[in-house]
Amino acid sequence: MPAIFTYNKKEKLKSKKLLDELFTQGNSFVVFPIKIFFKVVENKLPDTTIQVGVGVSKKYFKHATKRNRIKRLLRETYRQNKLSLHELLNNNNKQLTVFFLYIDKELISYQTLENKMKIAIEKLIKQLS
Repeated sequence: MPAIFTYNKKEKLKSKKLLDELFTQGNSFVVFPIKIFFKVVENKLPDTTIQVGVGVSKKYFKHATKRNRIKRLLRETYRQNKLSLHELLNNNNKQLTVFFLYIDKELISYQTLENKMKIAIEKLIKQLS
């Protein structure tokens, strides 16, 4: 079985330069409780078509354990639902940087977050098409 549902190191958005570029020049939309920042980049990503980052505000979640739990849930829901986004990018020969920011003040269930992530990815695909 091919490793299509992985979230490896090449897919993680770590570059300070790309993050700054994403937040200053990128586009964004909200599928509550997730705010999605995205930017199509030109040949800047080595060996991958997409790089993804996740974040949670320290303002609303003071304890690191809660922030880490939400980030784990965001990464897992993305990992489970990313296939259609990858297919679009591969077919159109595009590269993309995406950042998922959790903006709610309350912790929600995994199932709810997964449904919202599906909606967010569908909306992202529509905006890229």
